[in-house]
Amino acid sequence: MTSTTAYGDEDPPPAVVERRVIGHSVTGRPIRVWRLGEPGRRRVVMISTMHGNEPHTRQILTSLRDRRPIRGIDLGVIPTYNPDGLARHSRRHARGVDLNRNYPNDWVDLDGNYESGPRPASEPETGAVMGFLRRIDPARVINFHQPLNGVDTDTKDPRFARRLARALWPPQTRLDCGGLCHGTMTGWFNARFEGSALTVEYAARPARQRMTAEAPRQLLRVLGATRGPG
Repeated sequence: MTSTTAYGDEDPPPAVVERRVIGHSVTGRPIRVWRLGEPGRRRVVMISTMHGNEPHTRQILTSLRDRRPIRGIDLGVIPTYNPDGLARHSRRHARGVDLNRNYPNDWVDLDGNYESGPRPASEPETGAVMGFLRRIDPARVINFHQPLNGVDTDTKDPRFARRLARALWPPQTRLDCGGLCHGTMTGWFNARFEGSALTVEYAARPARQRMTAEAPRQLLRVLGATRGPG
């Protein structure tokens, strides 16, 4: 993220350093990244609502965005990865593709609820996030989902995953899709970048207090970050 987007007549929340549109959905809805924290620190990205029927973890990222400034990390948050799916309350996007099966790592042609698209990275949402992650090359990516309630330790950095599970309280688990997980964002990132990506799953209906207050505080603590003065 190298250029600041003006807010016009709006004042940005105090934690926001920069806001960018990194791409658009199939129907033209913007995919926004909000940069928080301190530029030059270790880069972390958090992503939510990759599946449109998993909306509650957006509250974690909007809470991080909308409150006091963050110190100690350079944090990018994408609260709504799949705006078309969110509008339809659908796991898949407007063309019926599961965006977490559309990445070019171990991609296969899947149908039904896990429809993987006509080819790897065929969807504009996938291309937007791939391009963004290539540009900033973060040290960590945390991808929030529902409703399986666990932190995936079957990942590139299981030690950090265990620390995160202890901090956030979901149990440690192995999200292995009953075998190999095809075409996932975390799999693609872990195979191609020096940093590590993992999945955090919350339950189907987590308490609002947990999403807006407890989880943001726990995430900052485990990442070595704090809230600073406005």
